[in-house]
Amino acid sequence: MPQDQTDDGFEREAQRIGRRIRDVRERHNLTQEAVFLAVPMNRAHYQDVEAGRANPTLRTVWRIACAIGVPVRDLVE
Repeated sequence: MPQDQTDDGFEREAQRIGRRIRDVRERHNLTQEAVFLAVPMNRAHYQDVEAGRANPTLRTVWRIACAIGVPVRDLVE
């Protein structure tokens, strides 16, 4: 199995995307609360997404992008 398809690779990618979501949110001067209320989702799950501990659906990532005001690609590139 290629290295990027291991569970460890997935964990690293989830953490990278979570950091990217946090960085983009902060650049747009938004609080976590503003985003998770706009999505809507509960606070703990949103915090887990930013920490890379959650596996959000594409729909959730799209909603987060909409709440921040950016295209999805800005959160995952």
